[in-house]
Amino acid sequence: MDFSYQLYSARNEASLDDTLKTLASLGYTQVEGWGGQFADPAALAQSLKNAGVAMPTAHMGYAQLEDTDAALKIIDTVGIETVYCPAPPSDAFRTGGGNWQEFAEGLARIAAAFKAAGKGFGYHNHHWEFTRDANGRTPMELILDASPDTQWEMDLAWVVKANEDPQAWLSKLGNRITAVHVKDIAKAGENADEDGWADVGHGTLDWKTLIADVKARSRARYFVLEHDKPADAIRFARRSMETLKSFGV
Repeated sequence: MDFSYQLYSARNEASLDDTLKTLASLGYTQVEGWGGQFADPAALAQSLKNAGVAMPTAHMGYAQLEDTDAALKIIDTVGIETVYCPAPPSDAFRTGGGNWQEFAEGLARIAAAFKAAGKGFGYHNHHWEFTRDANGRTPMELILDASPDTQWEMDLAWVVKANEDPQAWLSKLGNRITAVHVKDIAKAGENADEDGWADVGHGTLDWKTLIADVKARSRARYFVLEHDKPADAIRFARRSMETLKSFGV
């Protein structure tokens, strides 16, 4: 199976071209882009071609996505198939002040435009999307209920960080999950300089079992490796790929 690499993990690397070629040498065939990389879509497409990797998925912020026609032109140029909005549009949502229903409806409008253009669209979670309202509903459910065309890129480690059971969510909404972020959580007290994240296979999550469960209980086509704050982005890429290859998946 093919694994992808979220390029936000390598945002501090000096050269995107060198990073892409290194990732290809480590066995990655796909990468996932992020909003800061789309200033020159044609140059990005050429860099991908030169490295021999594809970018089937990407993250674009809500403000960028609101100019939907411009966003669609970018993804056409780069060759992206599906875009996931990576977070709510303001810090208010992270502290309980955002209007999740209004945001969900905005995402639904974008999903409709992407569908009409033959592209996929979805949302990527953190932990904020699992606080429950007075009716016991979570923002994640509001987002998916607003449109059947809004897909879910499950960041499984953030689900765990929200004190939720990813298995329960796979059972409940696996038919909406089209991609999964593969990231690991360090043991308590470790990797403080990396915000408590770990290279895949060097933390607390049983990814061998989780990958099998995701494959069996969702529609995930993309498995995207991510580390939110690696001290060494290439070390993370290398050690994580070594782990995944050892699984034989």
